[in-house]
Amino acid sequence: MSAPRIVRAAAIQIAPDLESADGTLARVLAAIDEAADRGAQLAVFPETFVPYYPYFSFVQPAVRMGADHLKLYERAVTVPGPVTQAVAERAKARGMVVVLGVNERDHGSLYNTQLVFDADGRLTLKRRKITPTYHERMVWGQGDAAGLKVVDTAIGRLGALACWEHYNPLARYALMTQHEEIHCAQFPGSMVGQIFADQMDVTIRHHALESGCFVVNATGWLSDEQIQSITPDATLQRALRGGCHTAIVSPEGVHLAPPLTEGEGMVVADLDMALVTKRKRMMDSVGHYARPELLSLAINDRPATTTVALHDTSPRSTADEHDHAPRRLQPATDDGAAVVRLATG
Repeated sequence: MSAPRIVRAAAIQIAPDLESADGTLARVLAAIDEAADRGAQLAVFPETFVPYYPYFSFVQPAVRMGADHLKLYERAVTVPGPVTQAVAERAKARGMVVVLGVNERDHGSLYNTQLVFDADGRLTLKRRKITPTYHERMVWGQGDAAGLKVVDTAIGRLGALACWEHYNPLARYALMTQHEEIHCAQFPGSMVGQIFADQMDVTIRHHALESGCFVVNATGWLSDEQIQSITPDATLQRALRGGCHTAIVSPEGVHLAPPLTEGEGMVVADLDMALVTKRKRMMDSVGHYARPELLSLAINDRPATTTVALHDTSPRSTADEHDHAPRRLQPATDDGAAVVRLATG
Protein backbone atom coordinates (compact mmCIF):
# COMPACT_ATOMS: atom_id res chain seq x y z
CA MET A 1 0.00 0.00 0.00
CA SER A 2 1.34 3.41 -0.95
CA ALA A 3 2.17 5.95 1.76
CA PRO A 4 -0.57 8.48 2.61
CA ARG A 5 -0.40 11.71 0.65
CA ILE A 6 -0.94 14.59 3.05
CA VAL A 7 -1.07 18.26 2.05
CA ARG A 8 -1.04 20.97 4.70
CA ALA A 9 -3.15 23.96 3.66
CA ALA A 10 -3.55 27.45 5.08
CA ALA A 11 -6.57 29.68 4.46
CA ILE A 12 -5.55 33.26 5.19
CA GLN A 13 -7.86 35.88 6.74
CA ILE A 14 -6.13 39.26 7.03
CA ALA A 15 -6.90 42.90 6.32
CA PRO A 16 -5.53 44.66 3.25
CA ASP A 17 -3.74 48.00 3.41
CA LEU A 18 -6.34 50.42 2.09
CA GLU A 19 -3.76 53.18 1.73
CA SER A 20 -1.01 51.40 -0.18
CA ALA A 21 -0.81 48.59 -2.72
CA ASP A 22 2.76 47.93 -1.59
CA GLY A 23 1.47 47.64 1.97
CA THR A 24 -0.97 44.90 1.01
CA LEU A 25 1.75 43.06 -0.93
CA ALA A 26 3.97 43.17 2.14
CA ARG A 27 1.18 41.56 4.17
CA VAL A 28 0.82 38.82 1.55
CA LEU A 29 4.53 38.02 1.63
CA ALA A 30 4.58 37.99 5.44
CA ALA A 31 1.57 35.64 5.52
CA ILE A 32 3.27 33.27 3.07
CA ASP A 33 6.27 33.14 5.40
CA GLU A 34 4.08 32.53 8.46
CA ALA A 35 2.14 29.76 6.72
CA ALA A 36 5.38 28.15 5.54
CA ASP A 37 6.78 28.29 9.07
CA ARG A 38 3.69 26.34 10.15
CA GLY A 39 4.42 23.68 7.56
CA ALA A 40 1.83 24.74 4.97
CA GLN A 41 2.31 23.75 1.34
CA LEU A 42 -0.68 25.79 0.11
CA ALA A 43 -1.73 29.34 1.01
CA VAL A 44 -5.05 30.77 -0.18
CA PHE A 45 -5.79 34.50 0.10
CA PRO A 46 -9.16 36.34 -0.13
CA GLU A 47 -10.90 37.64 -3.25
CA THR A 48 -9.12 40.56 -4.99
CA PHE A 49 -6.97 41.00 -1.90
CA VAL A 50 -4.34 43.06 -3.75
CA PRO A 51 -4.63 45.96 -3.43
CA TYR A 52 -8.07 45.47 -1.78
CA TYR A 53 -11.62 44.45 -2.57
CA PRO A 54 -13.66 47.47 -3.83
CA TYR A 55 -15.79 47.78 -0.69
CA PHE A 56 -16.52 51.38 -1.67
CA SER A 57 -18.70 50.19 -4.54
CA PHE A 58 -21.02 48.36 -2.13
CA VAL A 59 -21.87 51.46 -0.09
CA GLN A 60 -21.50 54.30 -2.60
CA PRO A 61 -23.79 55.15 -5.53
CA ALA A 62 -22.08 55.04 -8.90
CA VAL A 63 -22.20 58.81 -9.29
CA ARG A 64 -19.98 59.25 -6.22
CA MET A 65 -17.47 56.44 -6.62
CA GLY A 66 -15.40 57.86 -9.46
CA ALA A 67 -12.47 58.99 -7.32
CA ASP A 68 -12.21 55.68 -5.47
CA HIS A 69 -12.57 53.74 -8.72
CA LEU A 70 -9.73 55.71 -10.32
CA LYS A 71 -7.58 55.15 -7.22
CA LEU A 72 -8.15 51.42 -7.64
CA TYR A 73 -6.99 51.72 -11.26
CA GLU A 74 -3.76 53.35 -10.08
CA ARG A 75 -3.07 50.60 -7.55
CA ALA A 76 -4.27 47.62 -9.57
CA VAL A 77 -1.98 44.75 -10.59
CA THR A 78 -0.59 44.14 -14.06
CA VAL A 79 -0.02 40.48 -14.94
CA PRO A 80 2.86 39.86 -15.27
CA GLY A 81 4.36 42.70 -13.30
CA PRO A 82 6.19 43.63 -10.07
CA VAL A 83 3.51 42.15 -7.80
CA THR A 84 3.39 38.79 -9.54
CA GLN A 85 7.20 38.66 -9.63
CA ALA A 86 7.43 39.29 -5.87
CA VAL A 87 4.83 36.63 -5.05
CA ALA A 88 6.40 34.14 -7.46
CA GLU A 89 9.81 34.60 -5.87
CA ARG A 90 8.41 34.11 -2.36
CA ALA A 91 6.40 31.05 -3.40
CA LYS A 92 9.55 29.51 -4.90
CA ALA A 93 11.68 30.41 -1.90
CA ARG A 94 9.21 28.77 0.49
CA GLY A 95 8.25 25.88 -1.83
CA MET A 96 4.58 26.80 -1.55
CA VAL A 97 1.57 26.88 -3.87
CA VAL A 98 -0.09 30.30 -3.54
CA VAL A 99 -3.58 31.30 -4.67
CA LEU A 100 -3.96 35.07 -4.71
CA GLY A 101 -6.87 37.29 -5.68
CA VAL A 102 -6.01 40.59 -7.37
CA ASN A 103 -7.61 43.52 -9.12
CA GLU A 104 -6.00 43.09 -12.52
CA ARG A 105 -5.58 46.08 -14.82
CA ASP A 106 -5.56 45.34 -18.52
CA HIS A 107 -5.21 48.73 -20.21
CA GLY A 108 -8.57 50.48 -19.69
CA SER A 109 -10.35 47.71 -17.78
CA LEU A 110 -10.16 46.09 -14.36
CA TYR A 111 -10.86 42.41 -13.70
CA ASN A 112 -11.42 40.22 -10.66
CA THR A 113 -8.53 37.82 -11.23
CA GLN A 114 -7.34 34.69 -9.48
CA LEU A 115 -3.67 33.76 -9.75
CA VAL A 116 -2.19 30.34 -8.97
CA PHE A 117 1.57 30.16 -8.36
CA ASP A 118 3.11 26.70 -8.22
CA ALA A 119 5.74 25.77 -5.64
CA ASP A 120 8.51 26.50 -8.16
CA GLY A 121 7.26 30.06 -8.63
CA ARG A 122 5.60 29.55 -12.02
CA LEU A 123 2.32 31.37 -12.60
CA THR A 124 0.37 28.32 -13.66
CA LEU A 125 -3.11 29.87 -13.91
CA LYS A 126 -4.60 33.31 -14.43
CA ARG A 127 -8.38 33.41 -14.56
CA ARG A 128 -10.96 36.18 -14.43
CA LYS A 129 -14.29 36.03 -12.63
CA ILE A 130 -16.78 35.28 -15.37
CA THR A 131 -19.60 37.50 -14.04
CA PRO A 132 -19.04 40.27 -11.49
CA THR A 133 -21.86 40.35 -8.95
CA TYR A 134 -24.34 43.19 -8.47
CA HIS A 135 -22.34 46.34 -7.52
CA GLU A 136 -19.13 44.76 -8.83
CA ARG A 137 -20.33 45.24 -12.40
CA MET A 138 -19.55 48.94 -12.04
CA VAL A 139 -15.93 48.05 -11.26
CA TRP A 140 -14.81 44.97 -13.20
CA GLY A 141 -15.19 43.60 -16.69
CA GLN A 142 -16.40 40.07 -17.42
CA GLY A 143 -14.02 37.15 -17.68
CA ASP A 144 -14.27 34.18 -20.03
CA ALA A 145 -14.18 30.40 -19.80
CA ALA A 146 -10.55 30.20 -20.91
CA GLY A 147 -9.69 30.33 -17.22
CA LEU A 148 -12.10 27.62 -16.10
CA LYS A 149 -9.20 25.24 -15.79
CA VAL A 150 -7.89 22.80 -13.22
CA VAL A 151 -4.09 22.84 -13.08
CA ASP A 152 -1.53 20.28 -11.97
CA THR A 153 0.57 21.64 -9.11
CA ALA A 154 3.14 20.29 -6.68
CA ILE A 155 0.31 19.41 -4.27
CA GLY A 156 -2.23 17.99 -6.73
CA ARG A 157 -4.94 19.08 -9.14
CA LEU A 158 -6.17 22.53 -8.15
CA GLY A 159 -9.13 24.65 -9.26
CA ALA A 160 -10.44 28.04 -8.14
CA LEU A 161 -13.59 30.17 -8.24
CA ALA A 162 -14.42 33.54 -6.73
CA CYS A 163 -17.39 34.30 -4.49
CA TRP A 164 -20.78 33.90 -6.19
CA GLU A 165 -19.28 31.96 -9.07
CA HIS A 166 -19.99 29.13 -6.65
CA TYR A 167 -23.68 29.77 -7.31
CA ASN A 168 -23.13 28.98 -10.98
CA PRO A 169 -23.47 25.19 -11.05
CA LEU A 170 -22.12 24.89 -14.59
CA ALA A 171 -18.95 26.81 -13.69
CA ARG A 172 -18.43 24.44 -10.80
CA TYR A 173 -19.18 21.45 -12.99
CA ALA A 174 -16.59 22.63 -15.52
CA LEU A 175 -13.94 22.23 -12.81
CA MET A 176 -15.42 18.98 -11.55
CA THR A 177 -15.08 17.41 -15.01
CA GLN A 178 -11.35 18.11 -14.78
CA HIS A 179 -11.10 16.14 -11.53
CA GLU A 180 -9.99 18.83 -9.12
CA GLU A 181 -8.62 17.50 -5.85
CA ILE A 182 -8.32 20.83 -4.04
CA HIS A 183 -10.72 23.67 -4.72
CA CYS A 184 -9.66 27.18 -3.68
CA ALA A 185 -12.56 29.52 -2.93
CA GLN A 186 -12.22 33.25 -2.34
CA PHE A 187 -14.77 35.70 -0.89
CA PRO A 188 -14.34 39.36 0.15
CA GLY A 189 -15.40 39.02 3.81
CA SER A 190 -16.48 41.97 6.00
CA MET A 191 -19.72 42.39 4.09
CA VAL A 192 -23.46 41.85 4.41
CA GLY A 193 -23.43 40.23 7.86
CA GLN A 194 -23.89 36.79 9.34
CA ILE A 195 -26.22 35.63 6.57
CA PHE A 196 -23.32 35.91 4.11
CA ALA A 197 -21.13 33.70 6.30
CA ASP A 198 -23.94 31.18 6.74
CA GLN A 199 -24.55 30.97 3.00
CA MET A 200 -20.84 30.64 2.36
CA ASP A 201 -20.61 27.67 4.69
CA VAL A 202 -23.45 25.90 2.88
CA THR A 203 -21.90 26.67 -0.51
CA ILE A 204 -18.37 25.44 0.12
CA ARG A 205 -19.49 22.32 1.97
CA HIS A 206 -21.89 21.43 -0.84
CA HIS A 207 -19.17 21.84 -3.45
CA ALA A 208 -16.84 19.62 -1.44
CA LEU A 209 -19.49 16.90 -1.33
CA GLU A 210 -20.55 17.24 -4.95
CA SER A 211 -17.06 17.49 -6.41
CA GLY A 212 -15.47 15.03 -4.01
CA CYS A 213 -12.63 17.43 -3.29
CA PHE A 214 -11.19 19.53 -0.49
CA VAL A 215 -12.25 23.17 -0.34
CA VAL A 216 -9.93 25.83 1.08
CA ASN A 217 -11.86 29.07 1.50
CA ALA A 218 -10.39 32.48 2.38
CA THR A 219 -12.25 35.67 3.27
CA GLY A 220 -10.91 39.13 4.03
CA TRP A 221 -11.22 41.22 7.16
CA LEU A 222 -11.67 44.94 7.84
CA SER A 223 -10.90 46.68 11.13
CA ASP A 224 -13.35 49.20 12.57
CA GLU A 225 -10.98 52.00 11.60
CA GLN A 226 -10.91 50.77 8.00
CA ILE A 227 -14.71 50.52 7.87
CA GLN A 228 -15.00 54.09 9.12
CA SER A 229 -12.52 55.24 6.47
CA ILE A 230 -14.68 53.69 3.73
CA THR A 231 -17.88 55.42 4.89
CA PRO A 232 -18.69 57.74 7.81
CA ASP A 233 -22.36 56.68 7.67
CA ALA A 234 -23.03 54.40 10.66
CA THR A 235 -25.93 52.75 8.87
CA LEU A 236 -23.77 51.84 5.88
CA GLN A 237 -20.96 50.71 8.16
CA ARG A 238 -23.17 47.84 9.29
CA ALA A 239 -23.08 46.55 5.69
CA LEU A 240 -19.30 46.17 6.02
CA ARG A 241 -19.31 43.90 9.06
CA GLY A 242 -19.69 40.16 9.36
CA GLY A 243 -19.61 37.82 6.38
CA CYS A 244 -16.27 36.23 7.28
CA HIS A 245 -15.92 32.46 7.07
CA THR A 246 -12.38 31.30 6.42
CA ALA A 247 -12.48 27.51 6.45
CA ILE A 248 -11.13 24.19 5.17
CA VAL A 249 -13.60 21.41 4.31
CA SER A 250 -13.01 17.74 3.48
CA PRO A 251 -14.58 15.83 0.53
CA GLU A 252 -17.09 14.51 3.08
CA GLY A 253 -18.27 18.05 3.86
CA VAL A 254 -16.59 18.16 7.26
CA HIS A 255 -14.70 21.15 8.65
CA LEU A 256 -11.10 20.08 9.30
CA ALA A 257 -10.56 22.96 11.74
CA PRO A 258 -12.83 25.55 13.37
CA PRO A 259 -13.71 28.28 10.84
CA LEU A 260 -12.36 31.78 11.44
CA THR A 261 -15.21 34.30 11.50
CA GLU A 262 -13.64 37.36 13.17
CA GLY A 263 -10.25 39.02 13.25
CA GLU A 264 -7.03 38.21 11.46
CA GLY A 265 -5.39 34.81 11.36
CA MET A 266 -5.26 31.61 9.36
CA VAL A 267 -6.94 28.23 9.37
CA VAL A 268 -4.42 25.42 8.92
CA ALA A 269 -5.32 21.78 8.33
CA ASP A 270 -3.86 18.59 6.87
CA LEU A 271 -5.60 17.23 3.78
CA ASP A 272 -5.50 13.44 3.53
CA MET A 273 -5.85 12.99 -0.21
CA ALA A 274 -7.13 9.42 0.29
CA LEU A 275 -10.45 11.00 1.28
CA VAL A 276 -10.98 12.06 -2.36
CA THR A 277 -11.16 8.44 -3.47
CA LYS A 278 -13.18 7.48 -0.39
CA ARG A 279 -15.85 10.01 -1.34
CA LYS A 280 -15.82 9.28 -5.06
CA ARG A 281 -16.15 5.55 -4.47
CA MET A 282 -19.64 6.37 -3.26
CA MET A 283 -20.54 9.18 -5.66
CA ASP A 284 -18.45 10.44 -8.58
CA SER A 285 -20.44 13.24 -10.22
CA VAL A 286 -18.38 13.14 -13.41
CA GLY A 287 -17.79 9.40 -13.49
CA HIS A 288 -19.94 6.46 -12.46
CA TYR A 289 -22.68 8.76 -11.12
CA ALA A 290 -22.87 10.83 -14.31
CA ARG A 291 -25.31 10.26 -17.18
CA PRO A 292 -23.57 11.96 -20.12
CA GLU A 293 -26.04 10.52 -22.63
CA LEU A 294 -28.74 12.50 -20.79
CA LEU A 295 -26.88 15.52 -19.39
CA SER A 296 -23.64 17.11 -20.56
CA LEU A 297 -21.90 20.47 -20.53
CA ALA A 298 -20.73 22.51 -23.53
CA ILE A 299 -17.94 24.99 -22.79
CA ASN A 300 -16.66 27.76 -25.04
CA ASP A 301 -13.15 27.96 -23.63
CA ARG A 302 -11.70 30.23 -26.29
CA PRO A 303 -10.31 33.49 -24.87
CA ALA A 304 -12.67 36.39 -25.49
CA THR A 305 -11.21 38.89 -27.94
CA THR A 306 -12.37 42.05 -29.65
CA THR A 307 -10.57 41.20 -32.90
CA VAL A 308 -10.14 38.18 -35.13
CA ALA A 309 -7.19 38.26 -37.51
CA LEU A 310 -7.90 37.09 -41.07
CA HIS A 311 -4.42 36.95 -42.56
CA ASP A 312 -5.12 34.98 -45.76
CA THR A 313 -7.34 36.96 -48.13
CA SER A 314 -6.50 34.99 -51.28
CA PRO A 315 -9.46 33.63 -53.32
CA ARG A 316 -10.69 30.21 -52.28
CA SER A 317 -12.50 27.52 -54.14
CA THR A 318 -15.97 26.48 -53.10
CA ALA A 319 -14.47 23.37 -51.48
CA ASP A 320 -11.99 25.50 -49.50
CA GLU A 321 -14.77 27.76 -48.24
CA HIS A 322 -16.76 24.73 -47.19
CA ASP A 323 -13.75 23.33 -45.29
CA HIS A 324 -13.36 26.57 -43.33
CA ALA A 325 -17.02 27.16 -42.55
CA PRO A 326 -18.03 27.64 -38.90
CA ARG A 327 -18.54 24.43 -37.01
CA ARG A 328 -21.58 23.84 -34.85
CA LEU A 329 -21.77 21.32 -32.03
CA GLN A 330 -24.86 19.17 -32.46
CA PRO A 331 -26.66 17.23 -29.72
CA ALA A 332 -25.19 13.92 -28.65
CA THR A 333 -26.04 10.78 -30.56
CA ASP A 334 -27.73 7.78 -28.98
CA ASP A 335 -24.36 6.42 -27.86
CA GLY A 336 -23.52 9.68 -26.11
CA ALA A 337 -20.86 10.88 -28.58
CA ALA A 338 -20.94 14.53 -29.58
CA VAL A 339 -21.22 15.15 -33.31
CA VAL A 340 -19.62 18.11 -35.10
CA ARG A 341 -21.33 19.08 -38.34
CA LEU A 342 -20.56 21.85 -40.76
CA ALA A 343 -22.90 24.80 -40.61
CA THR A 344 -23.46 25.52 -44.27
CA GLY A 345 -26.59 27.60 -44.33
